[in-house]
Amino acid sequence: MKKIAFLLLFAMSVSAQTKSDLSGAAALFDLQFTTQELDTLYSDVVDNLANYKAMHALSLNNNVPLSLWQNPKLPGMKFDQTQRPVVWPAVKVTLPKNRNELAFYSIDQLAQLLKTKQITSVELTQFFIERIKKHGETLQCVISLQEDLALAQARQADKEIAAGKYRGLLHGIPYGLKDLFAVKGTKTTWGAAPYKDQTIDEDAYVYSKLKESGAVLVAKFTLGALAMGDYWYGGRTKNPWNLNYGSSGSSAGSASATVAGLVPFAIGTETWGSIVSPSTTCGATGLRPTFGSISRSGAMALSYSLDKVGPICRSANDAAIVFNYLHGTDGKDLAAVNMPFNYQANRPIKGMKIGYAKNYFDKIKDTTRSEWKVLADLRKQGVELIPVEFPDEKVYKVNIMDVVIGAECAAQFDEMTRKNIDDQLTRQTKYDWPNQFRTARFVPAVEYINAQRHRYLLMQEVNKVVSQFDAIICPSRGGGNQSAITNLTGHPVVCVPTGLDAKSGLPTGISFVGKLYDEGTLLRIAQFYQDHTGHEEVHPQPFL
Repeated sequence: MKKIAFLLLFAMSVSAQTKSDLSGAAALFDLQFTTQELDTLYSDVVDNLANYKAMHALSLNNNVPLSLWQNPKLPGMKFDQTQRPVVWPAVKVTLPKNRNELAFYSIDQLAQLLKTKQITSVELTQFFIERIKKHGETLQCVISLQEDLALAQARQADKEIAAGKYRGLLHGIPYGLKDLFAVKGTKTTWGAAPYKDQTIDEDAYVYSKLKESGAVLVAKFTLGALAMGDYWYGGRTKNPWNLNYGSSGSSAGSASATVAGLVPFAIGTETWGSIVSPSTTCGATGLRPTFGSISRSGAMALSYSLDKVGPICRSANDAAIVFNYLHGTDGKDLAAVNMPFNYQANRPIKGMKIGYAKNYFDKIKDTTRSEWKVLADLRKQGVELIPVEFPDEKVYKVNIMDVVIGAECAAQFDEMTRKNIDDQLTRQTKYDWPNQFRTARFVPAVEYINAQRHRYLLMQEVNKVVSQFDAIICPSRGGGNQSAITNLTGHPVVCVPTGLDAKSGLPTGISFVGKLYDEGTLLRIAQFYQDHTGHEEVHPQPFL
């Protein structure tokens, strides 16, 4: 009786106009109901509204996951579970007379200097801290400098290395984190004004793994507010090649700082483009691994079925080194898995099956563009490139991504919209989160679920093609929907720089798409390209 009385009172509180508005609302969702149908469903809609309000009274933290988990593995798929010895390139290096050159040394070169005691981790850490202090404000890429923590970790690394307890290639190496990873004792701002003083009493999986490897956290880098773009509450992160341009995002600071030599590497995340776009824009090498390859526990959740963690570096070999220490799970992220990473720096390219997305390249009419030169450079090295139609319009018939990402992201920040906290966000355009979150409130649950079902069919069709190749070369920009498609299917992508545009002077890039959980092969192919071109060895003049 109490429930009935409550619902009657609640129904009376709803304006008379609401009932007639149901017809208009239904039209927004491509539905038509008769007057009798509307009369019948009206009370149920009122009941649902009461239920929504009851849920709204129960706050959900950002780290509360869904009970449904995305899995890129389809029925019948089988994967080699054998972890073989990882083979790294042989490195011989001496300390440069001009220590400024250390800013652009590769990870394995710095590791060799540390292991052979030509430099200490404290010296190397102080070197990068000074670079951050000198250039960080110019690039607007730093949210918090972790100087005390970094020097403490560096001293610990030196102590262990001196005692012969060498942990591996990241031991004593400075790095930066995108500031959506929780680290105890630090602020974790998510790049957004409402959270600029937020602290989270947790260590993210990624930070814990890097700490375990002996790496040294020197800074937490900017991200576009709530992981969109390059605008954050303190400004806009700059492109190190031209400060009049942004770095793109959302892993804005991670890409900008790495390319400018403020750190040897940094960690980014991607939901849709947030590793590949800033890496391409700034001229970094970015690895967006297979969905679920790295646990996301302790990271800000934006979209549980799309979020991925990956390294932003200056070479594919550096990305392989970092991924080697990160891949796997702590069991807290139920979408994450433990899969082997079989990388061999000396593996021959001959015999690998490498394709290029002819349907995408055919849309690039200017054959002088760098994408075409990539194909020519590989052919000069004896690589046979197989033209393939990358599955796009024929299988990606509707914009699944907008439905999925919109609904999931809006759900993660539900209270921000309902309580008008979104008014505090720096950006308020049509394309920024406040409007996107509001728009997503008009996505019916039925349509979201059906978008996920269409996604399942997409995964099947795309995998039929991608699984035939060791890599498929695609433009990083333009050509088609590869970015949306592969983020939805979970396939890994490595993007690498391909030089500078003759007109703008800004970096250009290319992407290699690979088979699920086969980051080792993908990175080897990308490194082969880099070994024979050297574009990653060119650095922005103001930061040399």
